[in-house]
Amino acid sequence: MKILMLSWEYPPRVVGGIARVVHDLSHKLVNEGYEVTVVTYRDGNVPYYEDDDGVDVYRVDNFMISSNNFIDWVMQLNFNMIAKVGEIISEKGNFDVIHAHDWLTAYAGKTLKYAYNTPLVSTIHATEAGRNSGIHDDMQKYINDTEWMLTYESSEVIVNSNYMKNELQRLFGLPYEKINVIPNGVNLNLFNDVQKDYDFRRKFAMDNEKIILFIGRLVYEKGIQTLISAMPKILANYHDSKLIIAGKGGMLDELKAQVNSLGLGNKVYFTGHLASKDVQKMYKCADISVFPSTYEPFGIVALEAMLSGTPVVVSDIGGLNEIVDHGINGMKSYAGNANSLADSILSLLFDPKLCDTVTQNAKSKVKAEYNWTKIADSTHLAYEKAICETMANRQAKQIAQEEAQKEIKKSNEITNLLSFKKSRQAYA
Repeated sequence: MKILMLSWEYPPRVVGGIARVVHDLSHKLVNEGYEVTVVTYRDGNVPYYEDDDGVDVYRVDNFMISSNNFIDWVMQLNFNMIAKVGEIISEKGNFDVIHAHDWLTAYAGKTLKYAYNTPLVSTIHATEAGRNSGIHDDMQKYINDTEWMLTYESSEVIVNSNYMKNELQRLFGLPYEKINVIPNGVNLNLFNDVQKDYDFRRKFAMDNEKIILFIGRLVYEKGIQTLISAMPKILANYHDSKLIIAGKGGMLDELKAQVNSLGLGNKVYFTGHLASKDVQKMYKCADISVFPSTYEPFGIVALEAMLSGTPVVVSDIGGLNEIVDHGINGMKSYAGNANSLADSILSLLFDPKLCDTVTQNAKSKVKAEYNWTKIADSTHLAYEKAICETMANRQAKQIAQEEAQKEIKKSNEITNLLSFKKSRQAYA
């Protein structure tokens, strides 16, 4: 099977979770004998073409003109993706299936579907309505409508949690059987040979301090503001603790202002963006990882923390709610509730035995349910369903055309017969 992946991010360009999903899924499919081509955006000085351990990666620039806004920028990117795929197909032949990731590649996916008569599968990683708790302006409406269009044009739609399946049914009215729930995964070898680095740890906290870690984008839906609000109660009960916030995003200044207003300057540390190796070290150094999202379709970071051996605390929302069983492989808190979040964190700080139990159970669950072999097999099944559906539609269309031709021929014969009878009557 020849598979085309369309994504606006792919390592080393990492904006969110899509890059890691496309990267790991593509490599697993290649390892299982499939041909995978990724077409993505070229950011920085990375090569236009790269053989990434068997995955053919083609990167495209945007047009050398400034776009009016982000929507125009995305559309220009789609134009260049279409052109690049055309070049690839003319050289190597058509693909068996197109896999578009999120609305950012929707127009390229739709155009290529019709241009080359190829089945389209899409993964909706998150929705605009979910990210913004509704649709509030014209740009959000445009993105929401584009998401609907992509799901409508796709033979099969993939989501990463039952929460997202219900959201797509509610927002777009998709048929239940069209939506495939396939969770994201994590590289099970991610923390092989990664040990706790005490010198690295001392850059962020003293030896006696317990590190409470958040890793992710600094945006509202990640709930960092709730975690900061929980710190006064945590520190009142467990003074030797420190919050480390790793990542970058538009809320940085606002979050720093919140920290200062609460007088937590010496107990909260913003690391900024961390390289992947430092992220692995940070997980190993942390005592608790916390992901207090207010909207989270899945939550790969929770899987990474669980695999690293760090106990996790998550909010009871979205995909996080499906990953973590409270008190068994992690702890939950009510989304947006700082008091509830503080209680769950404190329960781990004061109970090493609970930490050991949830950590062991978490590792076992990740290895059993979120490995890429299982996920790649499920994704391949979705591809096969899309291909079979497309072939069935072609056959149905061909049969309908043949039946229509028969009806036309029959109608013409009747018309000619009636015309002949009329001519004879007129002659008589």
